[in-house]
Amino acid sequence: MKTPPRLQSLVHEGLIDTVVRQLMSGKEAMAYVVHCGGEVRCAKVYKEATQRSFRQAVDYTENRKVKNTRQARAMAKGTKFGRQAQEAAWQSAEVDALYRLAAAGVRVPTPYNFHDGVLLMELVTDADGDAAPRMNDVALTPAEARAHHAMLLLQVVRMLCAGVVHGDLSEFNVLLGAEGPVIIDLPQAIDAAGNNHAQRVLLRDVANLRNFFGGFAPELLHTEFGPEIWDLYQRGLLTPESPLTGRFQRTVGAVDLGGVLREIDDARAEESARRLRMAA
Repeated sequence: MKTPPRLQSLVHEGLIDTVVRQLMSGKEAMAYVVHCGGEVRCAKVYKEATQRSFRQAVDYTENRKVKNTRQARAMAKGTKFGRQAQEAAWQSAEVDALYRLAAAGVRVPTPYNFHDGVLLMELVTDADGDAAPRMNDVALTPAEARAHHAMLLLQVVRMLCAGVVHGDLSEFNVLLGAEGPVIIDLPQAIDAAGNNHAQRVLLRDVANLRNFFGGFAPELLHTEFGPEIWDLYQRGLLTPESPLTGRFQRTVGAVDLGGVLREIDDARAEESARRLRMAA
């Protein structure tokens, strides 16, 4: 196919040999199958962010660092330069998270390069060598659902042990590769220790997995892995080898009304986003 304009510079730099085809188009990026030095890879071309709400951006970007105070001031004021800096920081967050998580043994696409707003990474494939489907497009047996759910919980734990929370984990951000689930789409990844929203976001991520896989294996709907994982993390006891039971005894205390309202807002936003993705 004809090389898209956003990939021309990578071809010129010798990072890409040829563009094979478009793989997908989402609200935040377009992905292409490309040839690089005899290997088939994926090129993720970021779009300008226009559909993220300010509240969501604050939740995800809290405690993220920028290069200098000029950028920070511009981002706070919302100037054109500030919006460009904010978008660059958003993209870099995914690149940084991929390298960090791959080094920690989390099953994410292997990153290779980031140049001119394009992320070159592993093309996740199925057993036949074709591009792997998203989990939401796959029908599962109860046994498969339980196995994939357990594998993804292990990845969530490894991520948290590496100090990262995905932030938007669901069946739409997981590919079913030849060797099992692969977690994708990490521009909203947050720092577990430095972000005040980390607990709420982690619980939502785990609940999304529970609700999806519970549609195939209903017993999963009664599990409490999210609170269990966070409690172990908060007490400094969480490791990738930590045994999980799916049971958690909550302590009764004062109700955080603000937190409850945020959870309701998040649930509504997630359902709206899910319906949009299903309709796309």
